[in-house]
Amino acid sequence: MAGDNAAYTIVVGVSATSKSPTALRWAADLAQLRHGRVVAVRAWRPTPPQTASRVSPSPVHEDVDAARDQALADLQADVEAALGRDHGIEVELVSGGRRKALLAASKGADLLVVDAPRRLDLGSAPGFAQRLVYAATCPVVVMPPSVSGAPQTPLERAATAVGRSVTEAAGRAGRPGFSHPNPDTA
Repeated sequence: MAGDNAAYTIVVGVSATSKSPTALRWAADLAQLRHGRVVAVRAWRPTPPQTASRVSPSPVHEDVDAARDQALADLQADVEAALGRDHGIEVELVSGGRRKALLAASKGADLLVVDAPRRLDLGSAPGFAQRLVYAATCPVVVMPPSVSGAPQTPLERAATAVGRSVTEAAGRAGRPGFSHPNPDTA
């Protein structure tokens, strides 16, 4: 934890997918109240080289410095989109996977703020937020999707549509012409 002389520090994990606008705004508001600072963090890894086999050298070499500069520019643009041009937020790319990068960046911080991955997001390992909470050295605030305003994934939209269809079909079973009221118009 930050000492009495250090500014209250909030680290925000900024997702490359959702851009984490609610987490950024919430952390910025809290930092203003606490006269603290916010560090927006994104995990970053260079793209592994493309190879045809394990023994042949890669025909395409990524300029790692250019890729890192682009990733940092993307993070800065995401923070600016959420908070405006004069946001005063520090931005930082941390090498490594998401969990390790957030844990490293939040070491010595007063608070870590993240968006919870969508329940059915196939790109996120289940329990990410829970594992982060148990491994962090500071308190963790997890913005649930209902608070963060993250859009539903295609899988969630499909599951919702299937669920409605099944419920409606079950309600009409054996009752020709009967249908349940539409919850969206009620």
